[in-house]
Amino acid sequence: MIDHRLQVLRMVASRGTVTAAAEALGYTPSAVSHQLRSLARELGVPLLAREGRGVRLTPAARLLLARSEELFARWEEVRAELAATGDRAVGSLRLCGFSTAAAALLPPVAARVAALHPGATVRIIEADPAECFDLLLADDADLAVVVATASLPPSDDPRFEQEPLLDDPLDLLLPADHPLAGEQSVLLEQVAGDHWIMDRPGTAYHQLVVTACAAAGFTPSIAHQATEWDTGAALVSAGLGIALIPRLARLPADYSLARVPLRGDPTPARHLLTGVRRGSRAQPAIATALAALEDVALTRRAELPGGAGSTPPDQ
Repeated sequence: MIDHRLQVLRMVASRGTVTAAAEALGYTPSAVSHQLRSLARELGVPLLAREGRGVRLTPAARLLLARSEELFARWEEVRAELAATGDRAVGSLRLCGFSTAAAALLPPVAARVAALHPGATVRIIEADPAECFDLLLADDADLAVVVATASLPPSDDPRFEQEPLLDDPLDLLLPADHPLAGEQSVLLEQVAGDHWIMDRPGTAYHQLVVTACAAAGFTPSIAHQATEWDTGAALVSAGLGIALIPRLARLPADYSLARVPLRGDPTPARHLLTGVRRGSRAQPAIATALAALEDVALTRRAELPGGAGSTPPDQ
């Protein structure tokens, strides 16, 4: 097995500080420091250097990490091969995803894995996209469903395998008595003069909406800020503004709302990805979950407003 101290070094490199790495791993900072000092003594090279009030990785540490990535990937492949022999029972599968995925995609995936792998323990963890990759790295999750944002590891990060899952179009959310509420589809510029309900500035979703509006030729007039879909839906229902909402997001049935698909080229959408540790996707439970995710995501898209008859993205 791979020396666990390499995993600790990986997490320090990923999170940037000993304290943040300790939090992600469930250790104390002193335990992280002790393990890295022990590894440095054993290898005979310094791994961390003081830099102000923090630390930085030495060239030796960066070389060690670069060379060890292949070890981690090969170890995941070995685990997959052992599981494929049938001599090793499927023990557990940890699925993680942002709120919409955790609600709309992951429950049926978990049910399918449990049905096909009797005795396996399947757990769902709701987490922000960047946190999902920390969970993968710490071996606290096996499969992540995330929204593509600038905060994620790059697609060629050697620690992970990332694949497109689904484009989740944004629909226009209007009060039920809005003049456009009965339309089959609308152009975004048709609501340029409306007041908007959006997430806080600095968030990925805020940037997505602002970018979509800019492409349509206007800057939205923000009347209210809401983070949760329920809150935004309540504000829209009360006639306090309009919003864009992902097609996969479910809304309370008792609000007076109209959900209208957008048309135009391009129409704004969130891009959903799957992420696993490099080399792990052939492990039986993970492979089952990945296949189930593709089926469930496409089914959900077809079920929701504007989804019927739409063309799924290339997988």
